[in-house]
Amino acid sequence: MIYSRPPSVTAMTWLALVFSAWLALLQQTTPPPGNIEQGRRLFLRHCAGCHGPEGDGGKGANLAVPRLRRAPDDAALVEVIRFGIPGTEMPFTRMTDTEARDLAAYVRALGRRPEVRLPGDSARGERLFWSKGACGSCHTVGDRGGRFGPDLSDVGARRSASYLREALLDPEAAVPDNFTVYRRVVFLPDNFLQVRVVTRDGRRVTGVRVDEDTFSIQLRDSSDEIHSFWKDDLAELHKDWGRSPMPSYRNLPAGQLDDLVAYLASLRGTR
Repeated sequence: MIYSRPPSVTAMTWLALVFSAWLALLQQTTPPPGNIEQGRRLFLRHCAGCHGPEGDGGKGANLAVPRLRRAPDDAALVEVIRFGIPGTEMPFTRMTDTEARDLAAYVRALGRRPEVRLPGDSARGERLFWSKGACGSCHTVGDRGGRFGPDLSDVGARRSASYLREALLDPEAAVPDNFTVYRRVVFLPDNFLQVRVVTRDGRRVTGVRVDEDTFSIQLRDSSDEIHSFWKDDLAELHKDWGRSPMPSYRNLPAGQLDDLVAYLASLRGTR
């Protein structure tokens, strides 16, 4: 847009007019800030079941942190709220732009709260993870560990400390609830369903599901070996819905359990 100065308008008045026009244009293109109180109501209705009523996590990520790894800015956070995160348990929503902005504003407010200090020592927990706890025989952290269970390199960013404690004490309470008998794409949370097969020649294999389609299934056993079967060649196929191959750590002394939780909560994808 090209402005020409009328001869009767002073230079200062002309600058004021130009600034007003620029400000009006900016207001038209910049979304208004979200309403935190409206966002709080939306959060309690739609999000607290997974992320906890205070946003400090459950089976969903801890949102009461200064920076969200998957949503470094407000635009990215609104996108995650509306469209979810493929390959995870974070679903898409049918929220309007205004609702998504309100919810994003409340989530950002959660991140301004001080983080709660956990009991336990993460350094001791790390030693326990790789020794007595034997967690590394099934789980990967960074470039080290097994693959029979989920990769835990960033589990502290995805799960709250209370959820991690519950998973250690009662693993079957923490099994993802979005298992399905079959779907075309098997997302990561489904890949650790425990499966037992018996072939027609009597061979028995137990492992976690890596992939599955209508005609075949692939398993990873505890020795990290991959097995692939045609379903027509199986005499038995058992899927242990709701069961976990992970042992309970109920017999671990309370102090060591605190240490292990502190270590897992510290894993944010940077190790």
